[in-house]
Amino acid sequence: MTGHRLTRNRPYLLWLASDSATGLGATLVGFAIPLLALVATDDPTQAGVIAAVGVATRVVATLAGGVLADRHRRLPLTLAGAVTGLALALVFTAVATDSVTFVSLLLVNAAIALRSGLFGVASESAIKELVPDEAMGRAQAANQARDAVISLAGAPLGGALLVAGGWLVGLGMAVCQSIATVTSWVLVRTAPSGEVRTPQAAEPRSSAVREACEGIAWLLSRRDLRGVLLVTTIVNLGFNAATTTTVYALQQDGASATNIGWVMAALSAALLVGALVAPPVVRRVRAGALLVIGLLLATGGTVALAFVEDPVAVAVVLSIAVVGIPALNAGLLGYFTVATPSELLGRAISALQVFATGAMPLSPLIAGFGLAWIGRGTTLTFAAALCLVATVLAATSRPLRQLPREAEWTAHAAQFDERPLHPEDRAYHGAIRG
Repeated sequence: MTGHRLTRNRPYLLWLASDSATGLGATLVGFAIPLLALVATDDPTQAGVIAAVGVATRVVATLAGGVLADRHRRLPLTLAGAVTGLALALVFTAVATDSVTFVSLLLVNAAIALRSGLFGVASESAIKELVPDEAMGRAQAANQARDAVISLAGAPLGGALLVAGGWLVGLGMAVCQSIATVTSWVLVRTAPSGEVRTPQAAEPRSSAVREACEGIAWLLSRRDLRGVLLVTTIVNLGFNAATTTTVYALQQDGASATNIGWVMAALSAALLVGALVAPPVVRRVRAGALLVIGLLLATGGTVALAFVEDPVAVAVVLSIAVVGIPALNAGLLGYFTVATPSELLGRAISALQVFATGAMPLSPLIAGFGLAWIGRGTTLTFAAALCLVATVLAATSRPLRQLPREAEWTAHAAQFDERPLHPEDRAYHGAIRG
């Protein structure tokens, strides 16, 4: 089978390097902040509040980020995000060097989440401008493998750095953001203008709120995509609540940051295994089937977590739970990117993320208050029930089950592209194609 070779696509490789560096930095600080909060406060509830505020901030900022990504050139926005991330890394280093408090961690975590929401959508939607539709499934599978490698390296690295001090985690994040800044700058300067289509409108646009609502309305109008919103909202809430509960419980039971890091590294290794087999799986298996299989594995693993407490056993269960996620994500995200017009992609991605992560601020709250009030086992049982609901919904939804293999995505998506554009969007679309 011949086709576009991603290894010869220099703009995509530069984008991948920048996005990977940003991802590693986010993994380091994302691993460190909850544990620093637990050490500083010795209270899972306060740690849950810090995490919840961060997730809520990112969800709200993502809506604005989608509008920015569709109004302006996406590659310069990616560069701006990298520079902002570097500045915040230095701030985190300063905060972690002094006496860490609940308030300081709350503020710096919210600022980092704000940056991710405002600029992350531009980076994610830029891939459609750099990779042709015929290679989108492979590109998304490569991204899944990249994410797994980052998690595999980031968790134990974050644990080792945290043992030496939170400030060292900040320096590690600063190095990552420096790499992201340099590679983004090179991409902006060297990407051929003919290859990179930029969403620039021919006339002034409507209000930001209206544009954000247009993205949500378009996504809800697509029968092939809207079912994903409810399913991902529920399963993300359930599985993230289970994972956060497990991490908090391990810390409260005396496990070191390094040991917790290795547990998360085992999870990442399973994701990497799943990502390595994802490209041929996406070609041969329907995306709808991958969704149901992945959810079944995640639900089964969440149920099993309630019955194991040893770090090694937890690592094994989590590994089994996530091994199907890379192929699931590659299929759904690949189809979503192909099915969405470029001029709407930023807002559509932000809408998808808002629905998928909108309930996630509740995950650390469920974990924190659940451990304090009802205990580990009951909290995990509740999380498992949420995952089961998502699995049943996916298995009984015909539009989700019918999502096809990679080669059939373009033709399948065309069947549902019946909603007429608003007059402003029609002019916008014509400006881009012109």
